[in-house]
Amino acid sequence: MGISDNDVQKQLRHMMAFIEQEANEKAEEIDAKAEEEFNMEKGRLVQMQRTKILEHYEKKEKQVELQRKIQRSNMQNQGRLKCLKAREDHLRAVLDEARSNLSRISADSHRYPSILKGLIMQ
Repeated sequence: MGISDNDVQKQLRHMMAFIEQEANEKAEEIDAKAEEEFNMEKGRLVQMQRTKILEHYEKKEKQVELQRKIQRSNMQNQGRLKCLKAREDHLRAVLDEARSNLSRISADSHRYPSILKGLIMQ
């Protein structure tokens, strides 16, 4: 008694179902592994780009701080220049007033010799 065609077909279907089940399980394993590798690579790339972005903004912050320091220095220099100009203008005004007073005093022939004598003695 040999195996009937029906039994052979049944065994073939059973073997095909088993092989198909094994192939599906293997495909699921491959998909799961690919998904895991994808997520790892994606995480690595995201972290790398995040680091680049942070470095970029740190560099921008340093540039802004440098510009702020330069601007503050320029403003201080402008203030110093204004102060020096005001001092020079005031000194010039004092000298002009002294010249005019000196020429007025030197024109007074009665007081001039005594003032000159007092200045020489000092």
